[in-house]
Amino acid sequence: MADYRNEIVGTSPALETLRNLIERIARSPTRTVLIYGETGTGKGLVARMIHQASSRAARDFVDINCAALPASLLESELFGHEKGAFTGAVDRKLGLVEAANQGTVFLDEIREMDLTLQAKLLSLLDTQQFRRVGAIKPVTVDVRFIAATNKVLLSEVTSGRFREDLYYRLQVVAVNLPALRDRGEDVLTLARHFIGRFNRAYGRKLRGLSAETEEIFLRYPWPGNVRELENLLERIFILEDDDEIEPRHLPDRILRSVTAAGRAVPGGPADGGGDYHAATEAFQRDLIARALTGAAGSQQEAARTLGLSRHALRHQMIKLGLLKA
Repeated sequence: MADYRNEIVGTSPALETLRNLIERIARSPTRTVLIYGETGTGKGLVARMIHQASSRAARDFVDINCAALPASLLESELFGHEKGAFTGAVDRKLGLVEAANQGTVFLDEIREMDLTLQAKLLSLLDTQQFRRVGAIKPVTVDVRFIAATNKVLLSEVTSGRFREDLYYRLQVVAVNLPALRDRGEDVLTLARHFIGRFNRAYGRKLRGLSAETEEIFLRYPWPGNVRELENLLERIFILEDDDEIEPRHLPDRILRSVTAAGRAVPGGPADGGGDYHAATEAFQRDLIARALTGAAGSQQEAARTLGLSRHALRHQMIKLGLLKA
């Protein structure tokens, strides 16, 4: 079996559960999997991991975005067509389903699939057979289908935009991907991972996030999830030359979001500027003091509240003169 467990970066309990689920699905004979997750949570990565960890790994993994093509073109992409099946079909074309025989087809944004094409997909799932556009004889295949959506499909069924029978056929095994905001300190682990990657790609030696930036990252809700984090860090690599990422390098939308959540951002819109380092230290002292008060003086509990390790908290307290070395 392929070594896949380290492809998803993070140590949160939600990710360990996900890794175990991927392993169980991969080694099972099921031909249908449905992945739920917000935009940017890594649905395509999980689909590929299921394929790579399965007995189908030596065969093709093909993916198609159901929202990217009109229904007529999507049908041809999936099932192929015979010569002369429609204007412009000058040769026979094998579809992605046929190309993926004994492998995996990943259908992203499955909710965008046309209802007529949904019926043809359901027939394929039930019989393991399909017809190329314009063909008479069916083609038999052995394919695992992994579908993904960022919406709750049951509500699409209720509204009549998705077939109920196809929904239950796909729902045999469902995988729910956690949002980045629900993964605790994984955001910092991921940030370090991306910084390492971009250091290599850009020939840089950026040390990482400042303590203040780490605090902001832990409080920001990351509506774009892992993709938003990755894009933000690459933007900083392109536009900034400093060797550490400070709050001043972050977009105003992030600073405003964290401020609106009840925390002033050092050097950000809530403190009116002023001396950056003095404002930063004042912010940190106040934050740590509140956490310690709420934890009845327990450093371990305060560290947990702040999303830091106890060692990191003690380091910050010593640095700020709140604790003797």
